[in-house]
Amino acid sequence: MIKIAISGKGGVGKTTLAGTLSRLLARKGYDVLAIDADPSMNLASALGIRNPPKPLTEFRELIDERAGGPAGVFRLNPKVDDIVEKFGVIGPDNVKLLVLGTVERGGSGCMCPASSFLKALLRHVILKMNSVVILDMEAGVEHLGRGTTKGIDIMLIVVEPGARSIETAGRIVELAQQIDIRRFGAIINKAGKQVKEIEDRLNDLGIEVAGVIPYDASLVQADMDNTSPVDKGGAAIEAMEKILEKLQIRKE
Repeated sequence: MIKIAISGKGGVGKTTLAGTLSRLLARKGYDVLAIDADPSMNLASALGIRNPPKPLTEFRELIDERAGGPAGVFRLNPKVDDIVEKFGVIGPDNVKLLVLGTVERGGSGCMCPASSFLKALLRHVILKMNSVVILDMEAGVEHLGRGTTKGIDIMLIVVEPGARSIETAGRIVELAQQIDIRRFGAIINKAGKQVKEIEDRLNDLGIEVAGVIPYDASLVQADMDNTSPVDKGGAAIEAMEKILEKLQIRKE
C-alpha cells in the first residue's frame, strides 16, 4: 500500500489536500490511515471528524512506559504496533485518523522518550502497515530533518504563488533525497494566472508538477462551516481527483 507525505510551507493548503485525498482514496475501497503530524492539528476538520482523537504526546504515562520516562530506561525501539488500533478514530468513509501532537523543545527537560516514541510509530505505520498512509506534515522541513519520513513512496509538496513557497519546495526536495525519498510531485494550489511561471520555476528545481488546484470559494465556505471540503465538492475537489489519476494509484 502506498505511503504519501504531504509537505510545504505553512498555510499553503497541505491539510486540505491530505484530508481530501484520504477521503477520495477511501471511497475507492482503500484502507486509509491519515496521520496528523502538524502541530496545528487541523486534519480532523478536513476529514469531517467532529471528535478528533487526543494527541499521542498527551499520553505521558504511556510514553514513559513504552519509551522510558525521566526515571526509567530510555528505549530506542518502543512497542508501537498496537497504537493505531487503540488510539485511532474512525471518520467518514472509514478513514482512520491518528494525531501525533507536538514534542516540546527547549527548557522543558528531556523529551527524548516522546520523540523516540513518535519516530518508532511512524516507522511502523510507514514500513509495516498494509494500509494507505497519508501523512500531513508540519510546515517546513522539520520532520525531514529528523528522518521520520524514511520509507515514503511519494512526497507531494504543496506550493502557492510566491517565491518563499517555491524556495521551501526546493529545500524539502534536497533534504528528502538525503533519506532516500526519490519520487516527488508539486501541487500548485490557489492557482491563478501565475501557473506557467510557477511550473517553470519548479522545473528549474527538478520538481515535476503533479497537479494544479484552482482557487475555489467552496473550500473557504467549507472551512467557515467546519465541514470537510470533499463534502462540498467544487472545482478544487475535481482537481484533486485528477491528481489521484495522475499518480496512478491502483487498488489491487
